[in-house]
Amino acid sequence: MSSMQELLKNSYLSAGSMAYIDELYDDYLENAQQVPQDWRKLFDQFSQGAGVESPNRDIVEYFKQLVQNKTQMSAAPGCEKQAEVTDLVNSFRAYGHLMAQLDPLGLQTPKALNSLTPEKHGLSLADNQKYYVSASLSKEPLALNQLLDVLKKTYCGSIGLEYMHITDETEKNWWQERFETHQGRLNFTAESKKELLKELIAADGFERYLHTRFVGQKRFSLEGGDALIPMLKNLLRRSCEENVSDVVIGMAHRGRLNVLINIVGKAPKILYDEFQGQYDETRTGDVKYHLGYSSDLVFDKDKSIHTVLAFNPSHLEIIGPVVEGSVRAKLCRYNDLDQKELVVPVVIHGDSAFTGQGVVMETFNFSQARHYCTGGTVHIVINNQVGFTTNLVVDTRSSNYCTDIAKMVQAPVLHVNGDDPEAVIFATELALSYRMKFKRDVVIDLVCYRRQGHNEADEAALTQPLMYQIIRQHPVLREIYAKQLIAQGIIDDTWYKAEVDSYRNAMDKGEPLVESLPQPKNGDRHVRWDSYLNTEWTAPAKTGVSSKVLQDTMKKMTTVPEGFTLHSVVQKTITDRLAMVEGKMPLNWGCAESLAFATLLEDGYEVRLSGQDCGRGTFSHRHAVWHDQKTGACYIPLEQFVSKPNHPFTVIDSVLSEEAVLAFEYGYAASEPEALVIWEGQFGDFANGAQVVIDQFISSGEQKWGRLCGITMFLPHGYEGQGPEHSSARLERFMQLCAEHNMQVCVPSTPAQIFHLMRRQMIRPYRKPLVVMTPKSLLRHRLAVSTMDDLVHGQFQNIIPEVENLAAEKVKKIILCCGKVYYDLLQARMDKQINDVAIIRIEQLYPFPEEELKQALAPYKNAKEIIWCQEEPKNQGAWFTSEHHMKACLKDSQTLTYIGREFAAAPAVGSPYLHAKQQQAFIDAAFLSENK
Repeated sequence: MSSMQELLKNSYLSAGSMAYIDELYDDYLENAQQVPQDWRKLFDQFSQGAGVESPNRDIVEYFKQLVQNKTQMSAAPGCEKQAEVTDLVNSFRAYGHLMAQLDPLGLQTPKALNSLTPEKHGLSLADNQKYYVSASLSKEPLALNQLLDVLKKTYCGSIGLEYMHITDETEKNWWQERFETHQGRLNFTAESKKELLKELIAADGFERYLHTRFVGQKRFSLEGGDALIPMLKNLLRRSCEENVSDVVIGMAHRGRLNVLINIVGKAPKILYDEFQGQYDETRTGDVKYHLGYSSDLVFDKDKSIHTVLAFNPSHLEIIGPVVEGSVRAKLCRYNDLDQKELVVPVVIHGDSAFTGQGVVMETFNFSQARHYCTGGTVHIVINNQVGFTTNLVVDTRSSNYCTDIAKMVQAPVLHVNGDDPEAVIFATELALSYRMKFKRDVVIDLVCYRRQGHNEADEAALTQPLMYQIIRQHPVLREIYAKQLIAQGIIDDTWYKAEVDSYRNAMDKGEPLVESLPQPKNGDRHVRWDSYLNTEWTAPAKTGVSSKVLQDTMKKMTTVPEGFTLHSVVQKTITDRLAMVEGKMPLNWGCAESLAFATLLEDGYEVRLSGQDCGRGTFSHRHAVWHDQKTGACYIPLEQFVSKPNHPFTVIDSVLSEEAVLAFEYGYAASEPEALVIWEGQFGDFANGAQVVIDQFISSGEQKWGRLCGITMFLPHGYEGQGPEHSSARLERFMQLCAEHNMQVCVPSTPAQIFHLMRRQMIRPYRKPLVVMTPKSLLRHRLAVSTMDDLVHGQFQNIIPEVENLAAEKVKKIILCCGKVYYDLLQARMDKQINDVAIIRIEQLYPFPEEELKQALAPYKNAKEIIWCQEEPKNQGAWFTSEHHMKACLKDSQTLTYIGREFAAAPAVGSPYLHAKQQQAFIDAAFLSENK
């Protein structure tokens, strides 16, 4: 007998309900999706042979209860409209959040929704006393009017839950069960309520203290969004219980000082010094509400959690991808890339920035991307319903909620009233539990308000008069909650005032307000940066590798797996590379680069290369990923050289973004000094799509925040007639940012140079950003080659002197240059058979190697004319930023002259003909005598 027949034979079911179920089951067999979800789950069990004794047969049990309680209800008539009731329940699940009571100020009053009325679903007053199945909303069947009350309490209270857009049924059912079982609220013990009030006292007490001690100074207070403090405290406490090792927090300036003191454990006395103007004179520094901090917070005797608040510029939302990169690096170091349970990213947003900044969307796109996923981020939006001076929704966004962008990754959203702290804690509990179980992003929309203006000196009533009339009359949250607890008999006014005084006294003392460990825990996990501090760029580094190691490495790298079918181009590439290391062919760029990566991996370093087209290389020179031409399978030869499991080789054809990807890689490199992290622009021209990252982090992060970072940027650069969008990596912009030895800018012109440069970047204990102007046509240029001996015995040359055996005393002119133009000049000199002009390449433009340039110039005592030749326009390239360095290397009798393109607004001309004409003109001019 089938399970369905067995169900229908049970005597406890009346004829009416049997007919109803029979009809539903026929619908299920025809199309399961047209049956209500609760019934569909039950029928799925029958189809799998579970039978009526299945422990999960809730609906059958409801029918048993209907019969057992027949004095209270009429089962069969209710069953006749069970489908309508189920539709009503699902409407609340889908749209109940639109009726939720979210705004503490009452400015946004929800409008009644017809879809949430019984009448819309074919129900009437006559159905009010009939009892219906209510799934996880109640263990007992409920009368319709009771069910409606429960639905409003659950879905239209202080939390508005959006989860019905999720397509995964398991996730959706998880939310349904968790939320409906508690009917939108948690039960708090008296002690937990008192602890919650203490955290609200801390949140408000901190702001009041600074307001009176440092009158009129900017602090971008949290006032109005006080519930953020207990929210974060609960998040960290629960993360610790989940055995999370690290939480990395990114946030903007709003409430940052409060979080630093009350959450992360920075000592108030340090903050007071910052308010009073004390600073470290050895570096630029930053304003106090941009600074970060880290500590190991203790939540019980045996557990602590490493908590980081990342340093942050004022550029809104850019910290998001930086945090994600940092977390990814930590997951890799902890060997937790599969489970993603040990490190949790938390990113705190503002409501207007969340909708307004495009990098938010770019960062969400990382959520489930293979090489960027961090196992789910907890997003918290401090939704104070105003952006600077703009508060009208029609001016700030085109979506219903500020959080709607999160739906692109099907992230659930919990909108919560910021004046209901218990609801805030429940939302936090749900969010973290979901993240830990499903490893996906989740959003908490903390609907609150901003008690002060944009900053403390701002008069908000100038632009929001009605809002601030209400705010001035609105009590602070600690007072609201204290009155509730006094009314419940949990505390009295004496206890409350004592706690307020206690916090103020603690602030007076200036000692840390949260318990943390004196020394970082997990010493084997957490990176020690000590060995990278105070090192000089001139520190020597032995980067050569023996010929045997290089030959063995290339032989292993070019071995094709059995049965793997290569493309003919790739087959020729690896055949040529094997011949190169055997001395049968000159080495090209791709060969030298791959050897650099392989030997670094064997030395125990991690190599991570990301960007658009990185696997193949934009110009098809790399072929780091092989694709089987018959099966489509991929093989990455460099993976076999990994010598440490937590220091892998990763090559990534990235998502199509510059800003977020570069920020992610910056965060990764800033957290992992033992990784060669490279971001490669498809063309260098596109790097300015990430200009915020370059300006705010890469060039200035060390001076502002004392943070080291060894990120490397590969930027294809060179004038080859491809127009203004595919010629220039804007070398001049990087050079303009160079100061205080903040980063390195190099223009390597040979394969050996890139080999030694990459190895130097890791072997030398010097972690500064490295900007590399990489070649395009030189990747296959017949003159741009190296020998095996160059890799074995050489090192990176900041200056490459004249390579020909010119008679030094006959040299009358010296051309200084960098990059591709060297080969144009070299070819012209050969064609013109000139032997009295020396060409010197400057391969490192910053820090500028003045002493080495002086040595390269020294042999040519009769050379009076020194020229700088570049292919970029005069107002671009390296001329204006390097002229003073070059002049400092000359003798009094020598002059320095510019040769190259004239001033131009665009980097290059669009016409290949005009490009060639310009190029030939300045190349010819470089060899003309100054007397002509």
